[in-house]
Amino acid sequence: MKLLTTLAAAFVLSAFSRAAADPIYELRIYTCHDGKLDALQKRFRDHTCKLFEKHGMKNIGYWVPVDEDNGSKTTLIYVLEHASREAAKESFKAFGTDPEWQAARKASEEGGKILAKAPESIFMIPTNYSPALKIEKSGKPRVFEMRTYTTPPNKLDALHARFRDHTMKLFSKHGMSHLAYWTPIDADKGAGTKLIYILAHDSKQAGLASFGAFRADPEWIQAKAASEKDGSLTIEPHSEGVKSVYMKAADFSPIQ
Repeated sequence: MKLLTTLAAAFVLSAFSRAAADPIYELRIYTCHDGKLDALQKRFRDHTCKLFEKHGMKNIGYWVPVDEDNGSKTTLIYVLEHASREAAKESFKAFGTDPEWQAARKASEEGGKILAKAPESIFMIPTNYSPALKIEKSGKPRVFEMRTYTTPPNKLDALHARFRDHTMKLFSKHGMSHLAYWTPIDADKGAGTKLIYILAHDSKQAGLASFGAFRADPEWIQAKAASEKDGSLTIEPHSEGVKSVYMKAADFSPIQ
């Protein structure tokens, strides 16, 4: 009995250690003043990205929305990887006090402030069905789509099950590529009710066509109906429960 107790304790400790070693991700959304997006991207290209890496943050991807109503002229969306939440805090503290950053920020804002408001930040962890994140350049033009699903209370697990058992393979069947699937960590950012994921398509038109074929697929229709016997897995109206932003990668983004 004592041996079993010791082995069980070792197993729990090992599992805890693995979980503690897993990285976390941070989705950041910047909204700049009109006419300042080029200056913001230049600052990232010439200074910010390398300073993030210097201070322990890993650049994953940087994107600008394709459509004007989603911020194509004012918005930069990006994802960082951190060793932990505490590491992220320490990294940003060191970054903010770095003389090179302070000089670059001052020079870039000689013609006025770039950001129109404070950045939005969402800390996230991968779902257990998210593929391993590949930081790569595809070698051909493509667009990305960030989709955010908001569920009613106590429905997120059912949504995860549907993605794990049906949705992902059907996305692949209809020509969509998976980048990553995450859930927020903090309650005020959607922990327990939100799924955030990014797909890749050959083009926006290809993405729309793929979703049209996906929604008409008999296997999807059956899976959706079975999963929603007790009600929709996303809040209504649909425009509030499911949000989509098509994006193009910035020229300095590690993922292209």
